[in-house]
Amino acid sequence: QVQLVESGGGLVQTGGSLRLSCAASGRAISSYTMGWFRQAPGKEREFVAFISKSGAFTNYADSMKGRFTISRENAKNTVYLQMNALKPEDTAVYSCAADGRGYSTVYSSTSQRYDYWGQGTQVTVSS
Repeated sequence: QVQLVESGGGLVQTGGSLRLSCAASGRAISSYTMGWFRQAPGKEREFVAFISKSGAFTNYADSMKGRFTISRENAKNTVYLQMNALKPEDTAVYSCAADGRGYSTVYSSTSQRYDYWGQGTQVTVSS
C-alpha cells in the first residue's frame, strides 16, 4: 500500500505559477500510474493529468494543456504538477492518486481508476 502527501499549494495571483509535489511512502512510486485531480467547491472532482509508470506517457485535460506539466522522479518517489498561467477558475483542492495498473488512455483520466489518494492541497488563484 502506498501513502501520498501533497504539498506546494497556496495563494497566487492570476497569471502566476505553482509547483505541486506528491510524495509517496510505503511502496516505490515506480509501480504506479499517477494522476492529479482537482475539486472546486460545489463541483465534482475533475481530471487534471496523469503520467505512466516510466514517465514516458502523459495526458492532460483539455483546459490544462499547454499550461500544466506533470512529471515524476521515481528515484525521489515524487510526482510533480507544474502549473503556469493560472486562472481564477483553477482554484480547487488538488489531489494526487495512484493506480497499480498500467495506464489506459481511456480510463486513467477517471477517478474510479485510482486506488490510493492523498489528502489534497488547496490552490487559490486571485483575480
